Amino acid sequence: MFIQTEATPNPATLKFLPGRVVLEEGTADFRDSDAARAASPLAGRLFEVPGVTGVFFGFDFITITKEGADWQHLKPAILGTIMEHFMSGQPVMAANAADRPATEGAEFYDEADEEIVATIKELLETRVRPAVAQDGGDITFRGFEKGTVFLHMKGACAGCPSSTATLKHGIQNLLHHFVPEVQHVEQVA
Repeated sequence: MFIQTEATPNPATLKFLPGRVVLEEGTADFRDSDAARAASPLAGRLFEVPGVTGVFFGFDFITITKEGADWQHLKPAILGTIMEHFMSGQPVMAANAADRPATEGAEFYDEADEEIVATIKELLETRVRPAVAQDGGDITFRGFEKGTVFLHMKGACAGCPSSTATLKHGIQNLLHHFVPEVQHVEQVA
Protein backbone atom coordinates (compact mmCIF):
# COMPACT_ATOMS: atom_id res chain seq x y z
CA MET A 1 0.00 0.00 0.00
CA PHE A 2 1.38 3.37 -1.01
CA ILE A 3 0.11 6.45 0.84
CA GLN A 4 0.80 9.86 -0.66
CA THR A 5 0.94 13.07 1.33
CA GLU A 6 0.17 16.62 0.29
CA ALA A 7 0.87 19.88 2.06
CA THR A 8 -2.12 22.08 2.85
CA PRO A 9 -2.30 25.86 3.29
CA ASN A 10 -2.37 25.17 7.03
CA PRO A 11 1.21 24.37 8.16
CA ALA A 12 -0.13 22.40 11.13
CA THR A 13 -2.12 20.09 8.84
CA LEU A 14 -1.05 17.45 6.33
CA LYS A 15 -3.27 15.56 3.87
CA PHE A 16 -2.80 11.78 3.53
CA LEU A 17 -4.09 9.99 0.41
CA PRO A 18 -4.29 6.22 0.99
CA GLY A 19 -5.32 5.47 -2.61
CA ARG A 20 -8.72 4.13 -1.59
CA VAL A 21 -12.07 5.38 -0.36
CA VAL A 22 -11.94 6.56 3.25
CA LEU A 23 -15.60 7.60 3.69
CA GLU A 24 -18.28 6.72 1.15
CA GLU A 25 -20.47 9.67 2.18
CA GLY A 26 -19.93 12.96 3.94
CA THR A 27 -17.02 13.83 6.19
CA ALA A 28 -16.01 13.19 9.78
CA ASP A 29 -14.09 15.70 11.92
CA PHE A 30 -12.53 14.75 15.25
CA ARG A 31 -10.95 17.31 17.56
CA ASP A 32 -10.46 15.13 20.65
CA SER A 33 -9.41 11.56 21.29
CA ASP A 34 -12.52 10.53 23.27
CA ALA A 35 -14.90 11.39 20.43
CA ALA A 36 -12.52 9.79 17.95
CA ARG A 37 -12.27 6.49 19.85
CA ALA A 38 -16.04 6.27 20.23
CA ALA A 39 -16.80 6.85 16.56
CA SER A 40 -13.85 5.52 14.57
CA PRO A 41 -11.25 2.82 15.14
CA LEU A 42 -8.88 4.59 12.72
CA ALA A 43 -9.30 8.06 14.24
CA GLY A 44 -8.81 6.58 17.71
CA ARG A 45 -5.53 4.97 16.65
CA LEU A 46 -4.33 8.18 14.99
CA PHE A 47 -4.92 10.13 18.20
CA GLU A 48 -2.54 7.71 19.93
CA VAL A 49 0.31 9.22 17.88
CA PRO A 50 1.86 11.89 20.15
CA GLY A 51 1.25 15.37 18.75
CA VAL A 52 -1.93 14.58 16.77
CA THR A 53 -4.67 17.06 17.71
CA GLY A 54 -7.16 16.61 14.87
CA VAL A 55 -8.30 13.95 12.40
CA PHE A 56 -10.58 14.66 9.43
CA PHE A 57 -11.92 12.09 6.95
CA GLY A 58 -13.02 12.99 3.44
CA PHE A 59 -14.02 10.74 0.54
CA ASP A 60 -10.50 9.65 -0.37
CA PHE A 61 -8.25 11.46 2.10
CA ILE A 62 -7.35 11.83 5.75
CA THR A 63 -6.24 15.19 7.09
CA ILE A 64 -4.15 15.21 10.26
CA THR A 65 -3.58 18.30 12.41
CA LYS A 66 -0.65 18.38 14.77
CA GLU A 67 0.71 20.47 17.57
CA GLY A 68 4.36 20.79 18.50
CA ALA A 69 6.37 18.02 16.83
CA ASP A 70 7.78 18.35 13.31
CA TRP A 71 6.13 16.48 10.46
CA GLN A 72 9.36 14.59 9.79
CA HIS A 73 8.96 12.95 13.20
CA LEU A 74 5.18 12.40 13.08
CA LYS A 75 4.74 11.34 9.47
CA PRO A 76 6.24 7.80 9.75
CA ALA A 77 4.04 6.93 12.74
CA ILE A 78 0.93 8.31 11.02
CA LEU A 79 1.69 6.48 7.77
CA GLY A 80 2.24 3.24 9.70
CA THR A 81 -1.02 3.65 11.60
CA ILE A 82 -3.03 4.32 8.43
CA MET A 83 -1.41 1.39 6.61
CA GLU A 84 -1.94 -1.03 9.51
CA HIS A 85 -5.57 -0.01 9.81
CA PHE A 86 -6.42 -0.53 6.14
CA MET A 87 -4.46 -3.81 6.00
CA SER A 88 -6.42 -5.10 9.04
CA GLY A 89 -9.73 -4.77 7.18
CA GLN A 90 -11.39 -2.89 10.05
CA PRO A 91 -13.99 -0.25 9.13
CA VAL A 92 -13.01 3.41 9.25
CA MET A 93 -16.13 4.30 11.26
CA ALA A 94 -17.65 2.26 14.08
CA ALA A 95 -20.92 0.53 13.23
CA ASN A 96 -22.90 2.71 15.66
CA ALA A 97 -21.31 6.00 14.48
CA ALA A 98 -23.87 6.43 11.69
CA ASP A 99 -26.71 6.21 14.22
CA ARG A 100 -25.47 9.18 16.24
CA PRO A 101 -26.84 12.66 15.71
CA ALA A 102 -24.49 15.13 14.06
CA THR A 103 -22.55 17.28 16.49
CA GLU A 104 -23.02 20.40 14.40
CA GLY A 105 -25.78 22.77 15.39
CA ALA A 106 -28.97 23.09 13.42
CA GLU A 107 -29.16 25.43 10.44
CA PHE A 108 -30.78 28.78 10.99
CA TYR A 109 -32.37 31.19 8.52
CA ASP A 110 -35.64 33.01 7.96
CA GLU A 111 -38.21 31.06 5.94
CA ALA A 112 -38.53 34.08 3.62
CA ASP A 113 -34.86 33.56 2.65
CA GLU A 114 -35.34 29.93 1.61
CA GLU A 115 -34.62 30.61 -2.08
CA ILE A 116 -31.47 32.61 -1.24
CA VAL A 117 -30.28 29.83 1.10
CA ALA A 118 -30.89 27.19 -1.60
CA THR A 119 -28.68 29.18 -4.00
CA ILE A 120 -25.97 29.65 -1.35
CA LYS A 121 -25.97 25.92 -0.59
CA GLU A 122 -25.75 25.03 -4.28
CA LEU A 123 -22.77 27.37 -4.75
CA LEU A 124 -21.06 25.93 -1.69
CA GLU A 125 -21.66 22.37 -2.88
CA THR A 126 -20.60 22.87 -6.52
CA ARG A 127 -17.88 25.52 -6.32
CA VAL A 128 -16.50 25.91 -2.80
CA ARG A 129 -16.46 22.45 -1.19
CA PRO A 130 -14.62 20.70 -4.07
CA ALA A 131 -11.87 23.34 -3.98
CA VAL A 132 -11.58 23.20 -0.19
CA ALA A 133 -11.47 19.38 -0.25
CA GLN A 134 -8.37 19.61 -2.45
CA ASP A 135 -6.69 21.38 0.48
CA GLY A 136 -7.84 18.70 2.95
CA GLY A 137 -10.81 20.49 4.47
CA ASP A 138 -14.52 21.07 4.26
CA ILE A 139 -16.94 23.95 4.72
CA THR A 140 -20.59 23.52 5.58
CA PHE A 141 -23.51 25.94 5.69
CA ARG A 142 -24.79 26.83 9.16
CA GLY A 143 -27.02 29.85 8.65
CA PHE A 144 -28.01 33.08 6.92
CA GLU A 145 -29.15 36.17 8.77
CA LYS A 146 -29.33 39.87 7.78
CA GLY A 147 -27.01 39.46 4.78
CA THR A 148 -24.44 37.34 6.63
CA VAL A 149 -23.69 33.72 5.75
CA PHE A 150 -22.40 31.59 8.63
CA LEU A 151 -20.11 28.70 7.72
CA HIS A 152 -18.44 25.91 9.71
CA MET A 153 -14.87 25.09 8.66
CA LYS A 154 -13.46 21.59 9.19
CA GLY A 155 -10.27 19.64 8.59
CA ALA A 156 -7.35 21.68 7.26
CA CYS A 157 -9.57 24.77 7.16
CA ALA A 158 -10.15 24.82 10.91
CA GLY A 159 -7.47 27.01 12.44
CA CYS A 160 -5.74 27.68 9.12
CA PRO A 161 -3.93 31.04 9.04
CA SER A 162 -5.31 31.73 5.54
CA SER A 163 -8.92 30.78 6.39
CA THR A 164 -9.92 34.40 7.02
CA ALA A 165 -8.65 35.37 3.57
CA THR A 166 -10.43 32.38 2.04
CA LEU A 167 -13.69 33.40 3.72
CA LYS A 168 -13.51 37.13 3.15
CA HIS A 169 -11.96 37.35 -0.29
CA GLY A 170 -12.78 34.06 -1.92
CA ILE A 171 -16.08 32.75 -0.65
CA GLN A 172 -17.65 36.10 0.25
CA ASN A 173 -16.88 37.54 -3.19
CA LEU A 174 -18.15 34.43 -4.97
CA LEU A 175 -21.40 34.34 -3.01
CA HIS A 176 -21.98 38.09 -3.35
CA HIS A 177 -21.42 37.87 -7.11
CA PHE A 178 -24.18 35.28 -7.52
CA VAL A 179 -26.36 36.31 -4.56
CA PRO A 180 -26.23 40.10 -4.08
CA GLU A 181 -28.07 39.75 -0.76
CA VAL A 182 -24.90 38.20 0.74
CA GLN A 183 -22.89 40.99 2.35
CA HIS A 184 -20.64 39.10 4.77
CA VAL A 185 -19.37 35.60 5.49
CA GLU A 186 -18.49 34.56 9.05
CA GLN A 187 -16.99 31.43 10.54
CA VAL A 188 -18.81 29.68 13.38
CA ALA A 189 -17.66 26.82 15.60
